[in-house]
Amino acid sequence: MSIACSFTLRFGLLLALSTGSSLAAHAQTIPAPAPASAATPPPLTGKPAPAALPPPSTGVPTGIELLLPQASPRALVAQAVGLTDVTVEYHSPSVRSRTVWGGLVPYEQVWRAGANENTLIRFSTPVLLNGQSVPAGQYSYYVIPHQDRDWEVALNRVTTHWGTDGYDPQQDVIRVPVQTEQAQFQESLLYWFSNVRPNGAHLNLTWEKRTVVLLFEVEVHKQVLAGVERALLQQPNNWELLAQAADYLVQNNLQPERALTWINESIRLQSEVSNNWIKARLLAQQQDYGTAIVYARKAIKMGDKDDEAFKSRLPNMRLSLTEWQARAY
Repeated sequence: MSIACSFTLRFGLLLALSTGSSLAAHAQTIPAPAPASAATPPPLTGKPAPAALPPPSTGVPTGIELLLPQASPRALVAQAVGLTDVTVEYHSPSVRSRTVWGGLVPYEQVWRAGANENTLIRFSTPVLLNGQSVPAGQYSYYVIPHQDRDWEVALNRVTTHWGTDGYDPQQDVIRVPVQTEQAQFQESLLYWFSNVRPNGAHLNLTWEKRTVVLLFEVEVHKQVLAGVERALLQQPNNWELLAQAADYLVQNNLQPERALTWINESIRLQSEVSNNWIKARLLAQQQDYGTAIVYARKAIKMGDKDDEAFKSRLPNMRLSLTEWQARAY
């Protein structure tokens, strides 16, 4: 064998050994392919994998909520009665040619007094229903219609139900009889207030041809006097505040002895037209016309004849004085 041939064989052997080592090392650095999922079979040899199909379309974009009008729209009515704020929140159904009483609203069953969620009533202060005190707060408002006797209204502590679902009479704060009246046709249920006075009002529910009337009262004088007492504790030497407090009692013919105490203190602190005239009215109210005349003349004499407010009151003051003189003599 020639030297050239021997060199060629050795070089080829070295090259083969070197190439095998390199391929082995390369094989160690390439991760093995993951096994095919049982749910996704491998593609056929020589053919590309089919593309994934898009999800079916509903024709409405996902993630968007459509705003549609309610069949029974939400409504809110509020009324100040004396110092009490009363609010009713409800959903208003329509008749839509249906029989309401005894049909859509069965007799002898608790009714949500509206549609959808509970009808809610809120009182900012305690109120009186049939002479019974109901604490300030929020309540569900239910009506129990009867065919042959007075209907009833129930105020319930639970305010998170859908209508009467889960209604528990044990949670009623009060259940009272109410009046019902014939009414002109009303397509959509309506709550409204009437006969509003400082110490009470009527809350009416009208639907179809019937009105349900709830009479409630508020202890407005008690509330006012509690506020007066708090104010006088803070400002006991405020003659105007004392005069206003006494005037409230005189206007409402309440607690004359307390009124006299307050107006005397007001005059002692600062004698003015207003507090002298309040005392004159208080005394006349107690039929002490002789003393009332003294304070009435004093008030008229103290008045500024150029003051427009006093000039507007002067004719009535003189008229009252003449009346008291006629009764005194």
